Amino acid sequence: MNIPKQNLRIPGPTPCPEEIMELMSRPMINHRGPEFKELLFSVTERLKQVFQTGNDLYILTASGTGALEASLVNTLSPGDEVIAAVTGSFGSRYADMAEAVGASVTRLDFEWGTDVDLETLRQALQVQPDVKAVLVTHNETSTGVVNDLEAIAAMVKGEFDKLLLVDAISSLGCVPLPVDRWCCDVVATASQKGFLTPPGLSFISFGPEAWKARKSATATSFYFDLEAAQSYLEKGQTPFTPNLSLFYALDRSLDVLLGEGLEETYTRHAYFADMTRRGVKALGLELLPRDHCASNTITAVRVPESIDAKALVNTLHLEHNVVVAGGLGQLEGKIIRIGHLGAVAESDIIDCLEALGKTLQAMGFRA
Repeated sequence: MNIPKQNLRIPGPTPCPEEIMELMSRPMINHRGPEFKELLFSVTERLKQVFQTGNDLYILTASGTGALEASLVNTLSPGDEVIAAVTGSFGSRYADMAEAVGASVTRLDFEWGTDVDLETLRQALQVQPDVKAVLVTHNETSTGVVNDLEAIAAMVKGEFDKLLLVDAISSLGCVPLPVDRWCCDVVATASQKGFLTPPGLSFISFGPEAWKARKSATATSFYFDLEAAQSYLEKGQTPFTPNLSLFYALDRSLDVLLGEGLEETYTRHAYFADMTRRGVKALGLELLPRDHCASNTITAVRVPESIDAKALVNTLHLEHNVVVAGGLGQLEGKIIRIGHLGAVAESDIIDCLEALGKTLQAMGFRA
């Protein structure tokens, strides 16, 4: 199947540099041999630099959902009380996963397009002293909202001393998240967002408090058992067959990211986010989130009532080769989502905005 190159402006998978894609054609090696041991140790240590952590860190051959499941089955037991701060579709799914492993989940549902209200979270923790863990989605791609994880962590850890489990799939490597400084117990992310690598690997950091929880956790998993991951990592291996091609790609992508510098990477993402938001507003459109919680990795845009959102997405794709995402759940047909994370150039954003303006005009929209 011949797929032309697209201006892929969805929140993931994101475009990957050609030099990284080419490395995936390297020959296979023995995943129980010395070459892989060297590769595994090297990428693990550099991932810790991106996470800004000295905690244990594991690479799983799985989508980001695999790392999220690992965060739950390695810390919780059936019946454990959990609070899930939900600001969109992916926060809701994290809560669903906790329920699937048997946790008793209290959902704090915030209006989609808004961030976590700290006082609401504080009150929930005050009335539920037996809560074991709090689940937070750092960057909610379904709504274009970034939550104030630093403030959330200061409360959850500093005031209440609860486990903090973080979905950082669309944030880590793109926006600041110093895992150790913010005292995040478990942080999960994936290869296909800010890591310039195709889908198929996920990464999870696991701190001392998480290991204490692991000792009493009775939720079970064969594939996502981090005790097994640790045992094999000590030998320079993974418990199960890793995706070697993706390890080759990750090896190079980490060189690129760390070569640019984390602060420079964060600044770049902020620049393209601002460029996108200003461009959208110049077209006469409104953002879904308020400015203070607007994400630097994805922009959620309200679709005017006079415009068919599905037709807008399809026309951008078919006539302009620009691929944006539609709304999810309760926002289906109400927003479009423009991704600007990972490998992005100014021309990508300019072309997307120009195509959006032309399409809206052709569909009869006038600001």
